[in-house]
Amino acid sequence: MADLLARYEAEMTVKKRGTDRERYKLRVIRSHPIAGLPLAKLSTVAVSQYRDDRLRVVQGGTVRRELAILQHCLEVARKEWGTPLLTNPVQSVTLPEPSRARDQRLEAEAGQKLHAAIGSAHAWYLRPLMELAIETGMRRGELLALLWSHVSLEKRTAHLPITKNGHARTVALTPKAIEVLRALPRTDPRVFPVSGNAVRLAWERLRVRAGLPGLRFHDLRHEAVSRFFEAGLSIPEVALMSGHRDTRMLMRYTHLRPEDVAEKLARAASVKETSIPTLGIP
Repeated sequence: MADLLARYEAEMTVKKRGTDRERYKLRVIRSHPIAGLPLAKLSTVAVSQYRDDRLRVVQGGTVRRELAILQHCLEVARKEWGTPLLTNPVQSVTLPEPSRARDQRLEAEAGQKLHAAIGSAHAWYLRPLMELAIETGMRRGELLALLWSHVSLEKRTAHLPITKNGHARTVALTPKAIEVLRALPRTDPRVFPVSGNAVRLAWERLRVRAGLPGLRFHDLRHEAVSRFFEAGLSIPEVALMSGHRDTRMLMRYTHLRPEDVAEKLARAASVKETSIPTLGIP
């Protein structure tokens, strides 16, 4: 199995946009005893054991993604590489339930902790990277791939020709985003000339220093989408910023605060009361 995984990485993974992420998942699979099995002993029982072992460590969504890679690897091996596998054992295994959608937002206190902890960080790029993630809703990979040639401070836009869902989009830049971009040095074609792994490690250290071990960088994208709606943007306008093509998925990224909605309703009621003339009815 380890030989198949190595070939899959060399011939299939390298063609994907999420190469680094998939390589990490392949390393995880290869570190499990299932990778040492001869193909003749690769069974649904062995795959089920892998699933159960991983569920003790990570959530169901992560295990589902790992099993999807394993399934695709075996399917390519069966159909294209002449590997003597009559069936794909992953297809017969019950997948774990997908992880529940996260509803974590960057509360004011958490934001203050992050900024305080980042003051002593050696990674110069973390603060502007975080600020742009919140201001634009871009994913980490999109920010790291952003080129200066695709940024127009005059038009207040940033163009993303390659995105996770394969559809290019142009993001509108807020005044704060423009301020952050103006302050960055232009020493490289990329806005952030750092690797994804460097950012991942720096983020891990930062959230430990800030005392926020459960906060993910991707939560900043949730925060951005929620702020867009709170700013009064319509669903099409928010989708333009975030790149979501499915309204249901967009709603999963939206976590409005009930107290903010209550405040908006109170303001609307106040305006209505002052704008409607009294009719002398007690």
